[in-house]
Amino acid sequence: MDKNTVIGFVLIGLVMVLFTWLNRPTPEQVEAIRTRDSIALVEQARQLEAQKQFQENSNTQADIPNEPDSAKLVQAENKYGVFATSMTGLDEFTTLENERLEIRISNKGGRVAYARLKDYITHDSLPLILFESDESKLNFTLVTATNRVVNTSDLYFVPVKGSDQNTVTMRLRAGEEGSLDFVYTLAPNDNMLHYAIKSEGLNGILSPNTNSIDLSWEQAIRQQEKGRKYEDQYTGLYYKYMADNVENLNMGKDEQLKLSNRVKWVAFKDKFFSSVLISDDGFEATILDSKVLSTDGYLKYFSLQTTLPFDLQGREVTSMRYFFGPNEYSLLKAYDKAEPAGVNLDLAELVPLGWSVFRWINQLLIIPIFDFLCKYFSMGLSIFLLTLIIKTVLFPLTYKSYLSSAKMRVLRPQVEEINAKLPGQEKAMERQKATMDLYSRAGASPMSGCLPMLLQMPFWLALFQLFPASIELRQQSFLWAKDLSAYDAIVSWNTYIPLVTPYFGNHISLFCLLMAVVNMVYTKINMAMMNTGQQQMPGMNAMMYIMPFMLLIFLNQSASGLCYYYFVSSLITIMQTFSFRFFINEDKLLAKLEANKKKPAKKKSSFMQRLEGMQKQQQEIIRQQEAAKKKKR
Repeated sequence: MDKNTVIGFVLIGLVMVLFTWLNRPTPEQVEAIRTRDSIALVEQARQLEAQKQFQENSNTQADIPNEPDSAKLVQAENKYGVFATSMTGLDEFTTLENERLEIRISNKGGRVAYARLKDYITHDSLPLILFESDESKLNFTLVTATNRVVNTSDLYFVPVKGSDQNTVTMRLRAGEEGSLDFVYTLAPNDNMLHYAIKSEGLNGILSPNTNSIDLSWEQAIRQQEKGRKYEDQYTGLYYKYMADNVENLNMGKDEQLKLSNRVKWVAFKDKFFSSVLISDDGFEATILDSKVLSTDGYLKYFSLQTTLPFDLQGREVTSMRYFFGPNEYSLLKAYDKAEPAGVNLDLAELVPLGWSVFRWINQLLIIPIFDFLCKYFSMGLSIFLLTLIIKTVLFPLTYKSYLSSAKMRVLRPQVEEINAKLPGQEKAMERQKATMDLYSRAGASPMSGCLPMLLQMPFWLALFQLFPASIELRQQSFLWAKDLSAYDAIVSWNTYIPLVTPYFGNHISLFCLLMAVVNMVYTKINMAMMNTGQQQMPGMNAMMYIMPFMLLIFLNQSASGLCYYYFVSSLITIMQTFSFRFFINEDKLLAKLEANKKKPAKKKSSFMQRLEGMQKQQQEIIRQQEAAKKKKR
């Protein structure tokens, strides 16, 4: 920067300072501004107080039928017709409860405005409330005979208690004789709330073409667990077609979906609990909407817009059911037994058990065993015993895999002789063919070791799906882990670290760390025992050691119960490996393989024939490439 430029910047600065000083307000102007702002604040407070007083006066007038506001009454009658008298009322609640649920039904809208699960608490030991107040909304749209549109959410219902203390009728009066009833029934020791809609004397009040009513249901999903990331991954809007499978909207982003087929039920589901609205006759013309929230304390916002059959004459009842409860597989599966023959609710699909074969393994094997163990043992011991049972079932596959690697290991000196006889990249195909011939004559096969390991993977992945979403693990402690369904942090921090916090989290989980260390040890042992003398792909060793580190990153925020299972499983595998090595005499094994060489050659399998054919084709391609290179030279 030269001298003239510096002088220029200094002069500009002096001009700006001088301009600001010359245009500063006088003390009188400053005082006038302060006075004006004070007057504005006072006026704003006065207006807010006036609005509050007006609202209180309106409520008071609404509560005193002898002193109606005639102007407001005329406006209400013009807008709502015979429903005008239901525009005012007391915003009170009627409570239904049993051993599992506490339900509060609001006079305004006649809707369920509060649902608490008695057997559960949040991660910070507060009552587990699915929703309250305006966190959930329910509305029916009615069209009158004079083409007025009326929303039940704006109207006040009158509670009518029956002889059964767990049944209440929320009645919407329509004129002198007409009414719309919402009947709620909560059976003892049940998570189902039965919900029926009945009409009485509405013929001539509602549009004569009415044969259905529009329903709107919305709910903000609360964060109930420790660790927002994993709870959010399992929070979604699910639905079941009337005669088809259960599906769900995208759980990672906003999505809206219009359905033409009839829908049996719609569920607003979080990781461990769900609010489900079930229709006996099905929903039609359904629109589903899911929005991801960034608000503290809330995960997502779900909404349902649909149409229900409705009998204007009052002869038929529109029947529905609410399910407010845990995503517990055995509980949800039991509701299928109460359905007509050949009909299933399939609420158990709300429990994420994986797809296809993984779900079958969980349903048919793991869940029955795990439920049985949990009846008699603590959760930590049950997981240990489950791991032991699974490893015992898979023992033959593990043994066969080890035996295959042992065969190849004792043949290693002979493989190294082949490598010495056929050195160089140009003889790679000949070297590989000679090695495969050796394995074939001795009765060893690289594939026989890989296949048993692949057959064990479905169990590994099935439990990866089951444990993080298993409510049985929720708030169950074991050793230092206070909640086996959440991470067990031994070190935590609040600072946001790019690339670390989004994937690894702001903590270190001990079970996850132990699992990674044990897997690192197992990898080292396995790599040493799997060294068969064959040339491996470059970087393969490094890749094997990277895997435990990747597991540490991906599972650090997952359920500690899952990491505990993998930790125990890896320990058992290491113990099995050492026991196999102790009991299998490799000298006798080598003698057996040498004896196999002397036997007549067996007919090669179709797989080996295809493999040799591919090797020949590849060798021919390499020869052609080498010939082309020589010509260019």
